[in-house]
Amino acid sequence: MQSNDKSTKAFPVSWQELHRDSKALAWRLVDLGSWQGIVAIARGGLVPAAIIARELEIRLIETICVSSYDHQTQGRVKILSAPDTDGESWLIIDDLVDTGATAKAVRERLPKAHFAAVYAKPAGRPMVDTFITEVSQDTWIHFPWDTEPQFVRPIVDLSGRR
Repeated sequence: MQSNDKSTKAFPVSWQELHRDSKALAWRLVDLGSWQGIVAIARGGLVPAAIIARELEIRLIETICVSSYDHQTQGRVKILSAPDTDGESWLIIDDLVDTGATAKAVRERLPKAHFAAVYAKPAGRPMVDTFITEVSQDTWIHFPWDTEPQFVRPIVDLSGRR
């Protein structure tokens, strides 16, 4: 997930783009190990984890349920549920690593797992082992499950340069 306190740039991601980027993440992971299973960070990591599980022929998928956001504001990280493993030979999958707070809490529970995210921001990047796309810290990613088609003002209108 992400914090919106200083987000000034919008980065919409379509279902097709998320699928493409998740598949690209699978390509990076395929030769990195023999994975026993995937731990998806609920909720954002569920869709990428399903795509990666399919691509890597992984049948065992667990979840780690984390609460840290109230719509757009990050608060204290709480682990609600986690698998009983140290993470050896497991992949942790998330959609985004933002500040690194959630990733840090998950790593503490699964210290031997390989952590992969589809998208990464600079503050959270050191917490993941593998990612596909880096975006600036002031970017708000609009994931397809959080959006619906609607009119968007042109960038020039938003910048006040008209």
